Amino acid sequence: MDGSLASRFFLEPKQTFQRQYEALRAIFVGGEPIDQVARRFGYKSSALRSMASRFRSDCRRGVTPPFFSRTDADVRSGPAGAKTGRAPNHPRSRTVAG
Repeated sequence: MDGSLASRFFLEPKQTFQRQYEALRAIFVGGEPIDQVARRFGYKSSALRSMASRFRSDCRRGVTPPFFSRTDADVRSGPAGAKTGRAPNHPRSRTVAG
């Protein structure tokens, strides 16, 4: 790597979600040992193990990772985005206006 600003953006992430993404990517895609990744990205090994476990669990449940927001296409194609033509069912407040 040439150490340019562009490559450092990926190799030395500053923002929290990007740092989490790069660390998890190194574990799951790169196959790197958690202890090595934790040192590189400034995490305790136990914290990174917990983060990886939560990520696996979220993936199994179909939860969008925090470092990506859902797109309109995700909303339209998923069951949660289905439109029923009815207003949302909200319980009425028991307090009396007045």
